[in-house]
Amino acid sequence: MELEGKRIIVTGSARGMGEATLRSYVKAGAHVIGMDVNDDTGAALAEEANKAGPGKASYLHVDIADIDSVESAFSRAVEALGGLDALAHPAAIQRSSDASNVTVDDWDLMFAVNVRGTMITNQVAHRHMKISGGGSIINFGSISGQRPEPGAAAYSAAKGAVHSWTRTAAGTWGADNVRVNAILPAMATPMYLEARARSDEAGNEAAYWMNQRTIAMGGEYGDPDKDLGPVMVFFASDASRFITGQLIPVDGGQTSVR
Repeated sequence: MELEGKRIIVTGSARGMGEATLRSYVKAGAHVIGMDVNDDTGAALAEEANKAGPGKASYLHVDIADIDSVESAFSRAVEALGGLDALAHPAAIQRSSDASNVTVDDWDLMFAVNVRGTMITNQVAHRHMKISGGGSIINFGSISGQRPEPGAAAYSAAKGAVHSWTRTAAGTWGADNVRVNAILPAMATPMYLEARARSDEAGNEAAYWMNQRTIAMGGEYGDPDKDLGPVMVFFASDASRFITGQLIPVDGGQTSVR
């Protein structure tokens, strides 16, 4: 098993890519603690994964934008795990708005959760990983942070900040044997479906031509369990020990990143 003995925290584990990541890690033999704000679903999914094995899973509540919440949850997790080898950080939110109409509230919310949440979780994980002798932090970026995104101005700006943070943290923490990378996924998730539901017909048609139409592998978003899970296992494993500071598209050929 690729992750036997690995001790991992997964944020946003109650649905979507976080759910698939937790499940993939447990299947690979890791001891995983999932975290989210959706406690009932998060706990149930962790229990389900734990029963399936062969690894272990449990659940803790966390608000990633609140430093006290992160400090407390991560300390409890590391105590239960006996250390920390990897952090997978898919937790994020999305709001649709163009550059002319984005509100201050939406802007602040995107940056509080998607950027500050990344910074806080990464910093706390890094501190624990130094004690464990190193580790892997896997952030989540987006193609939205690489190109103009007319319908998601605040989200695009926030993900661009995550990309810059990932590269900067990688350059700083490499000396501690802590690697930091970001996955840029194109997956069919509840967040994606909700964004479609909030948009009108014209917006969804424009999104099709900008997004699905450009996916070389079949023109559809990927399956989180089949297409993302194995990649997440690789980046939590020792096989990725010499990769850091990279933005990794897992998107069926939708984009290339330099």
